[in-house]
Amino acid sequence: METGNQLAQVDAVTRTTMTYACALIVTLVGVLSFLMHSSIHKIEEGHLAVYYRGGALLTSPNGPGYHIMLPFITSYRSVQTTLQTDEVKNVPCGTSGGVMIFFDRIEVVNMLVPSAVVSVVRNYTADYDKTLIFNKIHHELNQFCSIHTLQEVYIELFDIIDEYLKTALQKELNIMAPGLTVQAVRVTKPKIPEAIRRNFELMEAEKSRLLITSQTQKVVEKEAETERKKAIIEAQKIAQVAEIQFKQKVMEKETEKKISEIEDSAFLARERAKADAEYYTAERLAEANRVKLTPEYLELMKYQAIAASSKIYFGQDIPSMFVDNSAPSGRTQAELGPSEQHRSLDKTASSRKLTHSAGKVSRMDSVR
Repeated sequence: METGNQLAQVDAVTRTTMTYACALIVTLVGVLSFLMHSSIHKIEEGHLAVYYRGGALLTSPNGPGYHIMLPFITSYRSVQTTLQTDEVKNVPCGTSGGVMIFFDRIEVVNMLVPSAVVSVVRNYTADYDKTLIFNKIHHELNQFCSIHTLQEVYIELFDIIDEYLKTALQKELNIMAPGLTVQAVRVTKPKIPEAIRRNFELMEAEKSRLLITSQTQKVVEKEAETERKKAIIEAQKIAQVAEIQFKQKVMEKETEKKISEIEDSAFLARERAKADAEYYTAERLAEANRVKLTPEYLELMKYQAIAASSKIYFGQDIPSMFVDNSAPSGRTQAELGPSEQHRSLDKTASSRKLTHSAGKVSRMDSVR
């Protein structure tokens, strides 16, 4: 009986011991699992892990991937080294005229190079953007607004605010945090008091009307200038046509003049040739008459004329037909030389022609 009790006690102790051993093993496994989970960490691509041990920053950051650290002794922070955009919201800004306006959102695109991560985190912590970007944006924007009016900040110089902030930030960062670069700054339109906003809208409307009027005036002036140029071109064209027509008429007149001169020259040449021919004919006829009208021939002609006459005169008074009144010293035709006789005959023939013509005219008058 005692032996049975002893066996039961041993069995109970064994079971208790095994229970404690299992619990201890489970506890150890749990603790080890927790320690492993706390010591293993993952870093994403585009980030670097900086480590703190006992509050001191270690100088050896780790890149993307899984890493192990001492739990409860070492801690880490992931720092982005690619382009990131920090948004600064509801930034107040007081203009030089005392008007308070608010910029709803300002975006700053920046990047921290991996080689500068440790130095920047040591100087400005892992939340360096709060000190170097957010606070600097507030400061630089207020500096800008304080020296400009509302008109300049809201309208005239609004397009240069982003470039101004970028330049001012980068200038400060080059001194305070080398390796942190600002890629771009985007600024939204500020919010202004409602009454001032309505005035600006009215002013913009007036400017739009003025611009439309100005553009209309320019269009009218341009059209007038175009019409003037067209009129000038038309006048020049008419003047050129008139000049061409005038030159054409001058050329026609000159051509007519040349033709007339040629015709006159031809007519003069013909008349000269004709006169020369007549002169030559008369000269040859006179020469022939000088040869032909010899005293013997003239005597023969006289007797032939007397023989052909139907009347014969007797007595001492001979009719004047046989006496040349124009003969000098009362000489008869027989006493004249050949040339003188030729001229006398010509005059006699002319007198007969005149007498014959006069008689013909008298007969015509009597018939009438």
